[in-house]
Amino acid sequence: MESQPRRTFLARLAGAFLGLGAMVTSWPLFRSLIPNVLYEPPRRFKIGPPDEFQQGVTFLDDRRVYLFRENSGFYAISGICTHLGCTVKFAPFARKETRTVRGLTFEAIGEFRCPCHGSRFHGDGTNYAGPAPRPLAWHPVEISPDDGQLVVDVGAEVDRDFRLVV
Repeated sequence: MESQPRRTFLARLAGAFLGLGAMVTSWPLFRSLIPNVLYEPPRRFKIGPPDEFQQGVTFLDDRRVYLFRENSGFYAISGICTHLGCTVKFAPFARKETRTVRGLTFEAIGEFRCPCHGSRFHGDGTNYAGPAPRPLAWHPVEISPDDGQLVVDVGAEVDRDFRLVV
């Protein structure tokens, strides 16, 4: 086997360093082509004035949120199953039932059912059957000070006894 002259070895080594340097300095150029922005809808959004919502349940399909109106009180429950993220369906009862869950007594008008894996939730979002590990999230509802519309914040959670009274 022939030995390499020293000059050829140093030329190849210098070429390797130049190539490596070019790759390292061009990385920011290639990385700048990929945006750091997530194009997701805002976590806090307006849904309309309180007068637009009738008594009972309204499903906000594009946000996967159920808005409940009981007389002058409003509350929002997530429509996303805590098991694998499927959209749960609200199944109303033929007549109201009085239930006690975790020490809270309420009149249930229906329950949530997950069509994917059979999880079931009481009307307040508490899981009671199926693989869902946690209850459905309750989101804060408030009134926008500038135009009086209801605002739901799906980026935050509130307790199950939360009600916005208008």
